[in-house]
Amino acid sequence: MILALDGSSVDGSAYTDVVDLARQAPAWLDDTVSAWSTYGLALFAALMAVGWWRARRLGAAASVTALAVPFVVVMAHGVDAALKPLVREDRPCRSLRVATLEACPAPGDWSFPSNHTAVAAAAAVALLFVSRRLGAVAVVAAVAMAAARVWVGAHYPHDVLAGVVVGALAALLAMSALRGRADGLALRLTATRLRPLVIAS
Repeated sequence: MILALDGSSVDGSAYTDVVDLARQAPAWLDDTVSAWSTYGLALFAALMAVGWWRARRLGAAASVTALAVPFVVVMAHGVDAALKPLVREDRPCRSLRVATLEACPAPGDWSFPSNHTAVAAAAAVALLFVSRRLGAVAVVAAVAMAAARVWVGAHYPHDVLAGVVVGALAALLAMSALRGRADGLALRLTATRLRPLVIAS
């Protein structure tokens, strides 16, 4: 079933309020938020790498859990991407025809749910299974990513909220399912050439 949601009727006024605020903000703030919106996902990749490096010193099962994080994030991205053509919500910059910090995507680049936010939320939740400290940093970064996507005009607020739900739920289910299998997977991997990935020499 294809919905063709008109997001402007949900929280279009809140969106325009944020976009108007962004237009009145100092240039340095807009530049910072825009850079974070575009490149911020790299931080999550770095946190995943740090989590894996530390996990290798805690044991093979911990390493398996850390190695699963990027796969879980890719899965969450896939779920989010599959929802977009079902809902077919136009980008707010097209529906409301407002000037935004980020260039308005081409028609057919659907808005709901927010992919950036889903990926960030999935990484944050998955990292909590690896390290509470790294997970906490990722949670703050995911919230910042969600806010940034609205600030630059790429998404309605409900788009990023849906992205958080999709990413967090996908990661929670996947990492919870892995938890009971990590020991068995660790034993298998340590008997292969992939042993250096799970155990620090």
